Amino acid sequence: MLTVRTADLILGDRVGATTGEALAVNADSAAQRGLLDLAAVDAELTRATHRRRSLPELAEVDEAERALRSARDALVAVETVASDLDRDIRKLEAEIDQVRAREDRDRGLLDSGSISSGKQLEDLQRELATLKRRQTVLEDDLLEVMERREAAAADLQRNRAALDGAEQRCRDATRRRDEALAELNALEEHAQQERRILFGGLPADLVALYERIRARNGIGAALLYERRCSACHLELDRTAIARLREAAPDEVLRCEECGVVLVRTAQSGL
Repeated sequence: MLTVRTADLILGDRVGATTGEALAVNADSAAQRGLLDLAAVDAELTRATHRRRSLPELAEVDEAERALRSARDALVAVETVASDLDRDIRKLEAEIDQVRAREDRDRGLLDSGSISSGKQLEDLQRELATLKRRQTVLEDDLLEVMERREAAAADLQRNRAALDGAEQRCRDATRRRDEALAELNALEEHAQQERRILFGGLPADLVALYERIRARNGIGAALLYERRCSACHLELDRTAIARLREAAPDEVLRCEECGVVLVRTAQSGL
């Protein structure tokens, strides 16, 4: 049976704005002990909320995604180098083909015997020598570029393998994060259901007081254990202990330090 009486409440829980008085809640011992069950559920929900924000799987996913972006960027850079080298190879091969075609034409003229002028013959031989030197330079350049392209191919293979690994690690990290979040969702859903059941079994005024205190302090009720508040962990002085000892069993009492509802049991040391 719930009753109310006029009293001064710690931390100013005022509900009678016109009179300036506060209403102190009385509830039987069983209802007060029910607050401890409610506080335990709320503590579990608070831990779940904190864990949701600080899941190591979240950091793991962030790290895996950064590594994946880095691997993709590295692959794009190597692919760009390989593409540029392929373009250089095609250009050099085209130039070499042009030089060879020109050399074949000039050598054909020289071998045909159609040139009778000594100066023309000398100019043609000089051009053939120039084309030969040009071909040698181009072939050396082509060999160098092809060696660099071979090294780029090895880099491509390594970076593609690294990207595959980064993608797999990202998938694994995402799966672990989703599993952890699903576990938290199930825990919170169960706790919320339990909380609704506990709410329904407690007096409305007692729950309202508990909720006001919890909104300020984060904790609404705590066990008085061996003369110590389980919320702020401070041991009560003799005066407070005497007041608690003399209070009626149905009087809802508060910790003078942190303001939570103090629930008295056989373990309270009174």
